[in-house]
Amino acid sequence: MLRFTHRPRFLTLLYLLLIITLGLSAKFYQGWGSAWVNDSFSSIFYEMAWCLVFFLLFPRRQAIWPIALGVFLGTSILEFLQLWHPPWLQAIRATLLGRLILGVAFDWSDFIYYIIGSIAGGFLLQHIGNVTSSPSSKA
Repeated sequence: MLRFTHRPRFLTLLYLLLIITLGLSAKFYQGWGSAWVNDSFSSIFYEMAWCLVFFLLFPRRQAIWPIALGVFLGTSILEFLQLWHPPWLQAIRATLLGRLILGVAFDWSDFIYYIIGSIAGGFLLQHIGNVTSSPSSKA
């Protein structure tokens, strides 16, 4: 049985695997509305995944909303970075991992999905905090 001190990280890791799977599925979806799902909706999962990654590093309740805000600010900086096209950055963006992490094209509407994803990520982190701190989980 997992000890209580390891349960938040374990649950966070499970959610991270789920969110990454959903995010990659959305990024490579090939059906009705695929352009919107690939380019916009998938950003929600991107934000949530980064929230979970940072919560793995800082699994404290008081870090939840600072993490969500930091993820939003960080991904916003990455979005503006898409306006810059030096050869070395273009070479990174030419790889699959570079495209997934850095993106390739600036779009103002992406900020809406970043906000939604960061808020959803914050609420997911709160859920993890509530589940792992409930009296029944300490038994």
